[in-house]
Formats: sequence, C-alpha cells, structure tokens
Amino acid sequence: MPHAELKFSSDLDLDAEAILDEIEAVILEHDGGAGACKGRAYPTDRYHHTHITVSVALLTKPHRDEAFSQALLADLESRIKARLLQPCEFSLGLSYSTPFYVTNFHAG
Repeated sequence: MPHAELKFSSDLDLDAEAILDEIEAVILEHDGGAGACKGRAYPTDRYHHTHITVSVALLTKPHRDEAFSQALLADLESRIKARLLQPCEFSLGLSYSTPFYVTNFHAG
C-alpha cells in the first residue's frame, strides 16, 4: 500500500485532497495492484519561500525497476503540477521501503 505526503507553505492555494487522489490514480495507472494510497497533507505557516515537497513511498517489488520508477516519477510530476495554480518551488521524491518494513491493517 503506497504512502504519499504533501508538505507545503500555507500561502499556496491548493486542494490537497485532490492532489492525493491524483497521486493514487497515477500509481494505479502504472501498477493496478498497488492498492489504495494512504495520504497526508501538512501545510505550514512557518516557511522560507513558497514551496511544496511531495514524497511518495512504495514497497519494493520486482517489476518496480528503474524504467517503472522514471515513468511513474514523470507522470506524477506532470499531473501534480497541473493541480498547482501558483508559481512555487517544487520537489518530488519517490522512495521504496526496505524489506524491514511492516504495513497492514490493525482491527483494534
């Protein structure tokens, strides 16, 4: 199950939920078995320069090679930027979890 985080300066007028939905859609277009993408958005009132940093993390899988990663990164960048209506500094990182990572559902 992928994860996405948005960290951005609060002067950006953006729809974080729509961006997180877009990230999930792009991931599923590249890998239909990826599952739902858990997402969080963190606006901050304390910042230096208008910016957004997007972090996307996936589990390591054999088919998620360099070509997959480059294509996913390019599509994520263009689709996220299409939802940004103001000029800003932009950072996007794609990472893969190590084998020593647990993700599951806790039923409580």
